[in-house]
Amino acid sequence: MSTITTLGLVELNSVAKGILTCDTMVKKADVELIEAYPVCPGKYVIIISGDVAAVENAVHAGIAAAESNFIDQMVLPRVHDQIIPGLLGTSQILDIQAIGILETFSVASTLIAADTSLKASHVHILEIRLAKGLGGKSFFTITGTVANVTAAIEAGSHIIAKDGILVNKEIIPDPHPSLKQQLLEW
Repeated sequence: MSTITTLGLVELNSVAKGILTCDTMVKKADVELIEAYPVCPGKYVIIISGDVAAVENAVHAGIAAAESNFIDQMVLPRVHDQIIPGLLGTSQILDIQAIGILETFSVASTLIAADTSLKASHVHILEIRLAKGLGGKSFFTITGTVANVTAAIEAGSHIIAKDGILVNKEIIPDPHPSLKQQLLEW
């Protein structure tokens, strides 16, 4: 996979319209389709990457194609290099220290908060889960020192708190070994 500079997302409230919108987006601009899938409750999420202009063009085309089924969108330039491994479940973390969890009501807000958290402090992403089997909610988990995890979670929650979409945030300073093992196996 090439180096990702910008991430784009379109969320719809129709699976059928979502599949059509996905096709429209990837035909409109030179973007890479990262993921496209249905989520609870009957929504559809499309995530693309590429350079800023291409992603913006594809997202605008997606919004137009979605018509009345459009829910949300996001264009995230200069995305942190841990975001895609976190999304795809390919993060290579061998040692879990303190754990931070941030949960939101929105797919886009989780990506924005995760990117902000990773850029704010020296932490490592464990996982990003976007709405699959979560009733439309999303979350991410990070690890690092207690101070770094705290700073990262505070930065991530601060960036989205004004929109009222923060569900919860937690920091576990000294997680039990069985929890650490469970998180590594997810």
